[in-house]
Amino acid sequence: MRQMTTLICPEPRALRTITRDVPHPAPHEALLRVQAVGICGTDIHAWAGNQPFFSYPRVLGHEVCGEIAALGDNVTEFAVGQRVALIPYLACGACPACDSGKPNCCEHISVIGVHQDGAFCEFLRVPVSNLLPVGDLDPEAAALLEPFAISAHAVRRAALQPGQAVLVSGAGPIGLGVAAIADADGAQVVVSDTSAGRRAHVTQVLGLPALDPAAPGFGEQLRAAFGGLLPETVIDATGNAQAMNAAVTLLRHGGTVVFVGLHKGMLEIADPEFHKREATVMGSRNATREDFAKVSALMAAGTLHPGIMLTHHFQFSTLADEFEARVINNRALIKGIVRF
Repeated sequence: MRQMTTLICPEPRALRTITRDVPHPAPHEALLRVQAVGICGTDIHAWAGNQPFFSYPRVLGHEVCGEIAALGDNVTEFAVGQRVALIPYLACGACPACDSGKPNCCEHISVIGVHQDGAFCEFLRVPVSNLLPVGDLDPEAAALLEPFAISAHAVRRAALQPGQAVLVSGAGPIGLGVAAIADADGAQVVVSDTSAGRRAHVTQVLGLPALDPAAPGFGEQLRAAFGGLLPETVIDATGNAQAMNAAVTLLRHGGTVVFVGLHKGMLEIADPEFHKREATVMGSRNATREDFAKVSALMAAGTLHPGIMLTHHFQFSTLADEFEARVINNRALIKGIVRF
């Protein structure tokens, strides 16, 4: 039996190297030779013990590009050697959410790398129904299809119209993707983040205004950016309770808040602020094939590219030793990719 190197998170604040047998694909499955994996905020929160919907031990990694190394029986739509990206959400297909066309929030969803072991390993066995052909797209770009799809889903939830005034709160990877996609859809986009480095990244890479929500004059600056009005839509990608609680107060009357960032805990929204605005507040979870298709098209057009979020590279062979220092404690990190 062939062996492969695997990184496992056995408990909070630990990442260890182990060996496992290389799995064999069952019927309707593929065995991927992993080429690139993105490091997500989910992985960071899991390492720290702050990730909802999570249990230990777990092999992390759900932003995946790989090459098909072997195929199980009854697979005709893919070939060995083909490069693919992974749609990591395994839906049951039978619950009310799935029946209504929302498998992204399936009642029994299992996300590879979150609810079951993921791609911090050399080989990964997955259902072929969750593969996306990517042609000769660079493995790093293909691995980033998933976080960009998360952003695309949040933008779709917001139902933005051309010219609509949108505040994107948080300039992490998902917020950057939201801002880029909303801008591509013709919205008027402003981004806020407390990090000066991330605000500089927004202006340099996306060419969009970036404000500091902790600055004394933030409210006036926000109104000035939208011609004296508050935004019609706030898309919060912070996962920060303080920012999420304040989102409604930044909203124009009749507007919509979309929470794509996830907070492990309770939110407290001031009801008078919510009611007087007749605000709509909604969540955004995961993504669908429609979102992946949109992101693929925007990447093919050059509108989306890795440089929008990618800032650091890591080698799989040394990741366990440097994860805490170079990922967890790296304030300059926006998005990292693990190379194999």
